[in-house]
Amino acid sequence: MKVPLAKLAVILGSAAVIAAAIMTQAARSEAPPAPPARKATRNVSPEERLDALARAQVWRSPAVPVAQARFTAPASQPTEIACKFLITELGGTAQKFDCLLENGEQIRVKYGRTPEIPSEVAATRLLHALGFAADEVMLVERVRCYGCPAEPFVTMKAVDLAEADRFYKKFVNYDHYKDFEWVSVEQKHGGRAIGTDEVKGWAFFELDSGDAAKGGAPRAHVDALRLLAVFLAHWDNKSENQRLVCLSEKDRTDGGTCRAPFAMLQDIGGAFGPRKVDLEGWSKAPIWADRAKCITSMASLPYEGATFKPVAITEAGRRHLAALLGQLSDQQIHDLFAGARFEHATGLLKNNASPVPAWVAAFKARVSAISDGPSCPQ
Repeated sequence: MKVPLAKLAVILGSAAVIAAAIMTQAARSEAPPAPPARKATRNVSPEERLDALARAQVWRSPAVPVAQARFTAPASQPTEIACKFLITELGGTAQKFDCLLENGEQIRVKYGRTPEIPSEVAATRLLHALGFAADEVMLVERVRCYGCPAEPFVTMKAVDLAEADRFYKKFVNYDHYKDFEWVSVEQKHGGRAIGTDEVKGWAFFELDSGDAAKGGAPRAHVDALRLLAVFLAHWDNKSENQRLVCLSEKDRTDGGTCRAPFAMLQDIGGAFGPRKVDLEGWSKAPIWADRAKCITSMASLPYEGATFKPVAITEAGRRHLAALLGQLSDQQIHDLFAGARFEHATGLLKNNASPVPAWVAAFKARVSAISDGPSCPQ
């Protein structure tokens, strides 16, 4: 059987990466840990998923008043985290790996110069402060990964391509460690995910299926979420970058109907762009496609907005988000960007850093674009 040259090159390249990773580590000192039991997605029928989405909430009044929210790391957050490398399948293009904490919790670490690190840290902190759900993403000065190869993301891509995970496990050395500096550490939201065999997450156009009469989110909250997604320029909004979760603990058992579904944003690494942490692009990205009609859109962003279709925002939705954003002080907005290290260059070219005051000014201008002007048509 003849193997195409392109495919052969990929296979040989993958083998070289795996071999190099193995050569950098001695024979393993102990059996690698089994991946912990995580809050697995509960697969339901398409009808059950749509019913849960129709009844889902999207916003809750934050436990800490918005004006008192902190956008810097709490004093209790460690500056260094140690974990054990996990062999898992990784998607996307940003450098990342999965790791196991001593307490058995699995985390995801993004490393390197990817702008997704500051983007996710800032975006998730803002979402939490305003009352919208997201995963917990910490900015950590150092992660010490026991068993990590020199390039974990590239290695795992090669291992997955070569279907060599069982072979690679034999050579992981947990006496060896590698340090990664200024990384993001993601801890999953506590709610159990709801999906089907074919569909994970939810698309923005599916928010139209929300039904307040069934207990779902009121239109004002849904529109506030839509407008916030545009505010952040969350253009990478394919369905798996949002998640439908169940917040009611007792309903997680098989066969139970979730009484408290919640629709949340999951992967927000492409925000503040469209080129991810791109001040000029973010400043120019429009909030409104038609201000007089209060139609918002992401059609000018990559993939023409992906799952986000042009939609008319209600006055109640505009006011709800404007009231939340309006409570933030200049110091809080400054801390949002400074605490996520927006002033540090990211990417291969290292030339995209912008001063925090410029980010603050852009943020406030986008808030004004939402809060100022006439009322939206009813």
